Amino acid sequence: MTALLAEACARRVWLFDLDGTLVDSCPAHEAAFLQAIAEVAPDRLASFRYADHAGASTREVAVRLLGDTGEADRLARLKQRLYRENAETVAVFPGARRLLGRLVAGGRDAYLVTSGSRASVARVLAACSLGAYFRGVLTSDDVPASKPDPAFYAYACEQWGLDPGAAVVLEDSAHGVASAVGAGLATLHVHVAEPAPGAVAVRDLEQIVSLLFAEVGGAG
Repeated sequence: MTALLAEACARRVWLFDLDGTLVDSCPAHEAAFLQAIAEVAPDRLASFRYADHAGASTREVAVRLLGDTGEADRLARLKQRLYRENAETVAVFPGARRLLGRLVAGGRDAYLVTSGSRASVARVLAACSLGAYFRGVLTSDDVPASKPDPAFYAYACEQWGLDPGAAVVLEDSAHGVASAVGAGLATLHVHVAEPAPGAVAVRDLEQIVSLLFAEVGGAG
């Protein structure tokens, strides 16, 4: 498994998920959902578990709860507004800036491929000072598909003219892993002990940073 991880880390192009991967935004997302559900569909509040929907877009979660209705649209809009209002509370995971900085300094390309809405993603990237690291950003507003559909990552590669064989994906959710693996991309599943099918487990971002620094040292 270490050899697979080292091989993946040697790739030139990196595609990153955002929520739960680079930033610990899950508490803010969950709080926004709970507040929005309490207002729009209070009868669904007791059974809602944010962890069951990790990796899905806000719109997709709203439709799961309320069907493809005007109330689902209202729920999604309210949740997104509440989340954006609290973007400054989102924390960057340890190692995220070091990882992105090391990749950029080493001449590698980093892209963001996220199920978040463009406005929410822009707000978090600005609040966390992460936007400058990425050559491109793809959000749920840009793709007529959602993770776990492989079309999400396939579209990213097509959009930016990327060779899937030269790329590696970093994801935190089973939804995201399924999308990336289904598109034929080498995939690292971070913050887990047991990876989703087709992915390589990574303890945390610092583990990848250590491998990248060791790679540089070995080259010298």
